[in-house]
Amino acid sequence: QVQLAESGGGSVQAGGSLRVSCEASGITYSRYCMGWFRQRPGNEREGVAIIGSDGATYYTDSAKGRFTISQDNVKNTLYLQMNSLKPEDTGMYYCAHRKRWPCGLAMYVDNWGQGTQVTVSS
Repeated sequence: QVQLAESGGGSVQAGGSLRVSCEASGITYSRYCMGWFRQRPGNEREGVAIIGSDGATYYTDSAKGRFTISQDNVKNTLYLQMNSLKPEDTGMYYCAHRKRWPCGLAMYVDNWGQGTQVTVSS
C-alpha cells in the first residue's frame, strides 16, 4: 500500500520561497508518476508539477520558471521548490502518485497525501 506524507507548508510573504516535501513508501512498480496538485479556495484540484520515474517533468504555465519538482530516490522523497511566490499560489498542496505511465498534469491519481497548506500574503 502506497503512503504519502507531506511536510513543509507554511506562510510566506509574496516573493518568498518555500519547499514542500513528500515522503513516499510502498511504491513497487518502476514506471510511476509523482506530482503536486493544488487546490485553491473555491477551485478544483489542479496539477502544478509532475515528474515521472524517468525524470520527465511537467509544469502548469503559472509554475514554469518559479517552481522546481525533484525526487530523491534514495530517500524516497518528492520535493517542490517554490520561488517568487504569489498570493495566487495560496492553497492546499497535495502529493500524488500514479501507478504507471503516462504522466501529465491531468493524470489520474491512484494515491493522495493528506495535503499541506501554503499561504502567500501580499
